[in-house]
Amino acid sequence: MAKASEVKSGNVLRFSGELVSVEEYIHRTPGNLRAFYQARMRNVKTGKIVEYRFRTDEEVTICRVETSDYQYLYEDGDYLVVMDNNTYEQYNIPKLLFGSSIKFLKEGMNVTIAFESDEPIVAQLPNSVELEITYSEPAVKGDTSTSALKYATLETGAEIRVPLFINQGEKVKIDTKTGEYMERVK
Repeated sequence: MAKASEVKSGNVLRFSGELVSVEEYIHRTPGNLRAFYQARMRNVKTGKIVEYRFRTDEEVTICRVETSDYQYLYEDGDYLVVMDNNTYEQYNIPKLLFGSSIKFLKEGMNVTIAFESDEPIVAQLPNSVELEITYSEPAVKGDTSTSALKYATLETGAEIRVPLFINQGEKVKIDTKTGEYMERVK
């Protein structure tokens, strides 16, 4: 147990039986009232935002979270099997932790996973990935002068919108957070 004054932004707390990540933590001293800490926290599992005021002497539980890089091996039902790059141990990670960015995940790709006492709580892909286009409509000469977009299918099966000059077989860089085309890879 720790005092509320020891909490910092980025900490993971056990709050009301749930794991929450502290996004914003501000010390407030209003006029003639007692000082308090205003916390804005996000539930790790559901993503809901929670706001709470901690007294300065209130006890909180700061969780020990270990974050490391792992290599994605294969899919196994509702889980993805990843391997620790140092110890070669394999772990089953629920697909839900990756969110919508899972459609850009390819075998052999490195992912970042955070564990809290042997339980995976956060899983992230790199900020951008380079994938090959397996299908796209061919561009018509003269159409490339505008900023129009067309649909293209990636090697992972995901469908994104790309500029007209991108053709089948080319590699593109994609932002995994938004799912948008960033640039063509040479």
